[in-house]
Amino acid sequence: MAETTRNLVDRLKAHDPAAVSDLSDTYGSKIFQLAFRYLKNREDAEEVAQDVLLKVYHKIDAFRGDSALSSWIYRITFNAAMSRLREFKQNLPEAPETSRDNDAAQPIRREVVDWSPLADEEVFRVEMRKKLVRALQELPVLYRAPVILRDVQGLSTEEASAVLHVKEQTLKSRLHRGRLMLREELSTFAGGLKLH
Repeated sequence: MAETTRNLVDRLKAHDPAAVSDLSDTYGSKIFQLAFRYLKNREDAEEVAQDVLLKVYHKIDAFRGDSALSSWIYRITFNAAMSRLREFKQNLPEAPETSRDNDAAQPIRREVVDWSPLADEEVFRVEMRKKLVRALQELPVLYRAPVILRDVQGLSTEEASAVLHVKEQTLKSRLHRGRLMLREELSTFAGGLKLH
C-alpha cells in the first residue's frame, strides 16, 4: 500500500474529519463516474457516491489491506449501484422499455449544411457514440461490468477482478465475451471511421 494511501486509511480509522475531505477529493469523482456508468442518472449517481463515501468512512475498520484501497472502494460502489438498480427494477418493472422508447422518440440531429468529410465524420462519430452507449446498456450485467471497469474506467485486470470478486481468468473471459458482443452490435460502423 502506498504511503499516502496508508496515511489516509490511518487517518480515517482515527476518525480525523479532514480525512473525509481528502477521501472525497481523491476518490469522489471516480466513485461518481463509476456509479453514473451503471445508473445513467446524475442525481442517483451523486446519491450513491455520497453513500459510498459515508460507508467507506464508517466501515474503514473492515478494510484489511489485502487489495488496493481503490479496489475496495470500487467494489462498494459497484454493490451500491447494483442495489440501486435492483430497487428500480422492483419499483418500475417497465422502466427499461420506457427508457428505450424515450431514446427512440428523440429526434436525431442531422448536420446537412456542411458536407465536408470532417463534418461527415463528426456526425458519424456522434452516431457511433450513441450506438455504443445503447449497446453497453443492453449488454447483460455479467459482461457489461468487466467492459466498463476495464475499457471505460481504465482499471487494470487485477483491480477489476478484485472489484467483481472473480478470478482474473474469469474476468478476462467475460471481458472478451462482452467485447465480442459489442463488436457485433457495432459492426455496421466497421471500416467507416478513420481513427486519429
